[in-house]
Amino acid sequence: MHVDIGIAVAGLGVGFIVGLTGMGGGALMTPLLVLFFRIEPLAAVSSDLVASFVMKPVGAGVHLRRGTVNLALVRWLVIGSVPTAFFGAFLLDQLGNGEAVQDRIKLLLGVALMLAASSMVLRRYLNRGRLDVAGDVPVVVRPLPTVIIGLAGGLIVGLSSVGSGSLMIVMLLALYPTLTASQLVGTDLVQAIPLVGAAALGHLLFGDFRLDLTGSLLIGALPGVYVGARVSSRAPDRLIRPVLIVVLAASGLKLLDTPNGAVAGFVVLMAAVAAVHAYRERARVSSTAHTALTRSSSDSGRA
Repeated sequence: MHVDIGIAVAGLGVGFIVGLTGMGGGALMTPLLVLFFRIEPLAAVSSDLVASFVMKPVGAGVHLRRGTVNLALVRWLVIGSVPTAFFGAFLLDQLGNGEAVQDRIKLLLGVALMLAASSMVLRRYLNRGRLDVAGDVPVVVRPLPTVIIGLAGGLIVGLSSVGSGSLMIVMLLALYPTLTASQLVGTDLVQAIPLVGAAALGHLLFGDFRLDLTGSLLIGALPGVYVGARVSSRAPDRLIRPVLIVVLAASGLKLLDTPNGAVAGFVVLMAAVAAVHAYRERARVSSTAHTALTRSSSDSGRA
């Protein structure tokens, strides 16, 4: 089997992000394969899904050991996502052949990436002001809406390989706002195993799976996702997510045939916004710490 070192290095980086944040597998790896390694979109989607199916259990195992997985949610999500993920791969096979289907997949990927980036921004907005309590508030599972989330997420993953992390997490957060960040990531990683497995099986039957491409991805992705999952509890989430949002949106714009100048301008603008936000966040944290220290000193003086 031929190993592409460049693809393996890309797999290492993407695997680390998946382990760190629970998202970014299809949303980052597929456009990287298409845009930078000139892999045909259908082959990129098929091979990336198979690689994700092997990679996801590594990060999921870390969260299972930590007890940050809501297995009841996993069950209802899987009921909806598995059949539609397989159907999505079949539907993709029916869209056409040759250059036409590749163009359609690029369009689907571009739209899916923009949705993923938007969903992450929405998640950040919804998450503002929430206390990260470790499961103190019990989660009441709502079966029907949860199955609907699985249906929608599975179809998108089957069509594009994007969404098993990005879109599913934001939909879960909207429905279950009391879930902590670690529970969201852990639950999503576990439910993604059968979801991605169904989509991968569909692409093995109907897609353009390439063993060499998948093997090169896994050589880098497996150690990457393990290390990312190990350090996820200490990762500066406020720094990782803005970068991921910019990369997702820029990749989506490129796949939608946006001119290079416009994409570059967008990246510069979003990087500036992220830098300003990070500066304000540091200032807020410093101010809060200073206030707490002042109060503590005042209380000690009175004592």
